[in-house]
Amino acid sequence: MTRFVQFLHNYRNAILAWLFIAGLIVVGIELGMDRTVLGFVVVIVGLLGEAFTALMAWIALIPVVGPLIAKVLALPFFWLLNGIGYLASFVAIKQGFARDVINTRVLTVTLLIGVTIGYILGKLL
Repeated sequence: MTRFVQFLHNYRNAILAWLFIAGLIVVGIELGMDRTVLGFVVVIVGLLGEAFTALMAWIALIPVVGPLIAKVLALPFFWLLNGIGYLASFVAIKQGFARDVINTRVLTVTLLIGVTIGYILGKLL
């Protein structure tokens, strides 16, 4: 029991941040809050509460594949490709290509998942 208490003590801020984020999302959706404002508040709470860092640490705790997933998600290529996709989506939506943006984002997410799975399989084999 002492290891569990130690875990709760170490990740107290992150656990509280995730609980607050979940509650905020539920309440925000129920009240019809603007999604942009809701997303901004979630990002701020996540950064201040160290929620995203803790999530990466929790993923890394999974035996064998956890550290590999954490490495892939931290790769600059992953962040760069995703960021370029968001910028291109923003420009395309403003020009009226919403359907094409959906198809492109699906392909991008598929590519990122494929890179993750390929990296993990490459390290395991």
